[in-house]
Amino acid sequence: MEAVKDIVYVGVNDHNVDLFEGQYVVPNGMAYNSYVILDEKIAVMDTVDANFGEEWMNNVSNAIQGRTPDYLIVQHMEPDHSANIARFAEAYPDAKIVASAKAFVMMKNFFGTDYPNRQIAVGEGDTLSLGVHTLTFVAAPMVHWPEVIVTYDSAAKVLFSADGFGKFGALDVDEDWACEARRYYIGIVGKYGAPVQALLKKAATLDIERIYPLHGPLLTENLGYYLNLYNIWSSYGVESEGVMIAYASVYGNTKKAALLLADKLKEHGCPKVVVSDLAREDMAECVEDAFRYGKLVLASVTYNGDVFPFMKEFINHLTERNYQNRTVGFIENGSWAPMATKTMKTMLEGSKNLTYCANEVKITSALNDASIAQIDALAKELCEMA
Repeated sequence: MEAVKDIVYVGVNDHNVDLFEGQYVVPNGMAYNSYVILDEKIAVMDTVDANFGEEWMNNVSNAIQGRTPDYLIVQHMEPDHSANIARFAEAYPDAKIVASAKAFVMMKNFFGTDYPNRQIAVGEGDTLSLGVHTLTFVAAPMVHWPEVIVTYDSAAKVLFSADGFGKFGALDVDEDWACEARRYYIGIVGKYGAPVQALLKKAATLDIERIYPLHGPLLTENLGYYLNLYNIWSSYGVESEGVMIAYASVYGNTKKAALLLADKLKEHGCPKVVVSDLAREDMAECVEDAFRYGKLVLASVTYNGDVFPFMKEFINHLTERNYQNRTVGFIENGSWAPMATKTMKTMLEGSKNLTYCANEVKITSALNDASIAQIDALAKELCEMA
């Protein structure tokens, strides 16, 4: 399909992938995006996953209609985008390869060569003229690999954004952008908020009408909506007011406490409450919600003098991604030596700007009048907070 005048989409849809990056469930598959810019000279923007090399090469061939590409521009060396560099290089031996210096180092690691006689190393502010289209390269290190560049086409006013503004899901399915883009961002890019903020500041100086990412749909309207969400996510701001309750329960008593807290929050007027069973729900979805909402309650049994393994995994995911700027409450359960709250607080010690609720809930095996009163007090405190 033609993305915009002179730019042709040559990407592919993957409905065979079971786990993206070996860990993320993608029920609606993935898109690996690639583009061809047709001008006096032809530039191909990135390749696709190894499993779709033949389909992609056919797409490129159909787009160029008998002409020969002059450049392959490599914005990101992750294999779902770079796997077919060698195949392209063999098919089009006169094409130059354009990438950052770090990308060429990675290229040699992947393919055994960095194409020394064909490489054009580019960095911040470098340009490449194709004729009508002039490409300006913008360094985007650690969004989310160190070699990343993004590319601005001033003629089409398009930002080729590498993995930025990507989402889970193939392009032949209809689904909400924000839900899967948020899960994608938090899971894959979330640790690198500061580099994303730096890139957003650079992007603000460009006249951008369209954003073409390496995953997910081409963004062609209402760009302010997407940019605003990316600003919130990368600054670790609160996207939605509400409380997430994440629980890890063995015999159901901690679950009962979590559900009771949810009911009490609603009674006290909290507008949005999300309850997640960490042992049974998609961990990436749980992590996404923890970053989406401004308040989080961690409810865990004490387990081997520690916390339940799913809670430990959950908190590790949060701290890996620089969880911060939130209010956190605690519910612990222990039949003889409750330790969960102390352990969870220790795990969160490196997180910035966390406010802990004054009211904590301690359960010894099962709910009783005292712990029910503590749950009510915690619900009131959370609802009264700004």
